[in-house]
Amino acid sequence: VKSEGPKLVPFFKATCVYFVLWLPTSSPSWFSALIKCLPIFCLWVFLLAHGINFLVSHRSASRILAGLIFSAVGDAFLIWQEQGYFIHGLLMFAITHILYSSAFGMKPLDLKAGLLMGVVSSSCYAFLYSYLSGPFTYLVAVYIALIGFMGWRAVAGVQLCNDLWTWTKLSACVGAMLFMVSDLTIALNKFCFPVPYSRFIVMATYYAAQMLIALSAVETRDEEDFRKRS
Repeated sequence: VKSEGPKLVPFFKATCVYFVLWLPTSSPSWFSALIKCLPIFCLWVFLLAHGINFLVSHRSASRILAGLIFSAVGDAFLIWQEQGYFIHGLLMFAITHILYSSAFGMKPLDLKAGLLMGVVSSSCYAFLYSYLSGPFTYLVAVYIALIGFMGWRAVAGVQLCNDLWTWTKLSACVGAMLFMVSDLTIALNKFCFPVPYSRFIVMATYYAAQMLIALSAVETRDEEDFRKRS
């Protein structure tokens, strides 16, 4: 963890810039979109500095990089969500969760974790259902299913009982849970009722989630290098 900390300094600085400027959401602009996306751009640089790109065969790490790219596009769309681009942002983040799920893989399966995430996801949708209308009735259902599946794959990678875990797998797990908290806060605030300090909660958990998931890509690359050498 200590060795990766200095490489994340640009990300931390960019995150501080976002919270210090705290540009109003009532007047969206390309500048506000840039400031919001800047921490994610820094995570791109962090992964590229580790040699993770689309020209090498590190599939899991490359999918996380791709997920960050779609996330940045989704962030930009959400800047103009009041102008009708909320669904566009929702689609970009749905693709992000598919890429992250693919990166985390299907082994170990851990059906108990899957069942738990299924119950949590179903409960969240059941609560939101009465507040939804029109296309959001099924769009939110699909999105919750995708992020719940992503959370399952992240949790399944942490086998604490069998000591089959690493700090990067744990970071992916915590990152996925924070992503779910961030998105649930968005949903509650948009569809149900005003959530106090919602923007701060959403962005703090979101940036932390993306950082932790990006950190998990470092190990996936190292594992694939080790298998090749073996």
